[in-house]
Amino acid sequence: MLERLAGRLRVGGRPRIRPHPGPVSGEMPIGGGGKSGAIRAAIFGVNDGLVSNLSLIMGVTGAAASNRFILLAGVAGLLAGAFSMAAGEYVSMRVQRELFERLLHLEAHELATDPEQENRELRTIYQEKGFPPDLARQAADVVMRDPEVALETHAREELGLDPDQLGSPWGAALSSFSTFSIGAGVPLLPYVFGSGAAAALSAICASGVALFGVGAAMSALTGRSALVSGSRMLLVGAAAAAITYAVGHLLGVSLS
Repeated sequence: MLERLAGRLRVGGRPRIRPHPGPVSGEMPIGGGGKSGAIRAAIFGVNDGLVSNLSLIMGVTGAAASNRFILLAGVAGLLAGAFSMAAGEYVSMRVQRELFERLLHLEAHELATDPEQENRELRTIYQEKGFPPDLARQAADVVMRDPEVALETHAREELGLDPDQLGSPWGAALSSFSTFSIGAGVPLLPYVFGSGAAAALSAICASGVALFGVGAAMSALTGRSALVSGSRMLLVGAAAAAITYAVGHLLGVSLS
């Protein structure tokens, strides 16, 4: 029952990749194990802050607003985006963790009430992995001797869960808040110390450099060319900022 439920929760399935001796590009990604998710979340948090607040600031700039209103919009965008990201990450991670904990509790209950059935399920899993029936039975018997090992093994093999990597709601929220704020602060800082065209040009240049850097950093995870990844991210951010600037300019609203 739990195996069917876990199967419905999995999205996309495994990629069709097989062991091969052919060439690969680059080395193992930084944090290629469990840490890669945290690195990915940090990179995308910075990127979201950069693109969203740069677009917001350019939209208000295009409307010919005064420096005061641009600052107000930038700060509001930073705080609203950071709190929204943090709240969303907290809620989604909390729900995900509670669901995983429930699945683990149900699995623990089944191990205690019907160990023979769980033993058979584990033997079936091992046989599907290519174990000979006798060896699959022996491996399952060894695992089932220790309740903690049995629960951990069933969680990994049957449910696809790592009991040690269920995720921290508060950690995800704080990470999203901080990384979004860092990204959103880049286009805002020039307006703190300056105004007018100089501040706008500084915000565009600083954001462009940061966007390219974020895109290049993604290549550490994907193994793609840093130049290609950085240029792609720069183009996406530039397009978003240009569109919002044009919309603000076409509205022709002056808040000064």
